[in-house]
Amino acid sequence: MAVRSIVDLERHLHVNGTRIIKVFLHLSKEEQRKRLLARIDKPDKNWKFSAADISERKLWDSYMRAYGQAMGATSTTDAPWFIVPADDKHNARLIVSQIVLNALKDLKLSYPVVSDARRLELKTIRKQLAK
Repeated sequence: MAVRSIVDLERHLHVNGTRIIKVFLHLSKEEQRKRLLARIDKPDKNWKFSAADISERKLWDSYMRAYGQAMGATSTTDAPWFIVPADDKHNARLIVSQIVLNALKDLKLSYPVVSDARRLELKTIRKQLAK
């Protein structure tokens, strides 16, 4: 039921001109382990650590299955999921930047065309302002 609502909402938004970019930053289990250790070892990162991370980590395989099912059910032509490898933060940021840049290019944005009548009107207004 929730999946249908998500797909319907995203379709509605797309039909009305909103472009949706969904990015899943996929971190490997090993990289997550390293980052959790860094949160413990580096005092300036201690605030990021939660004991719940350890108990949740035991459910890794279940989470991966659930993420896969959710993304598979909600990835559409109008609102696809982009799965980005995130072990390398800098590379992940570059990939996400490229995804956003491509989406912006696809919009084919341009300034509105000014008519000849409007140009004449602006010329008159400019003369008034220049006094």
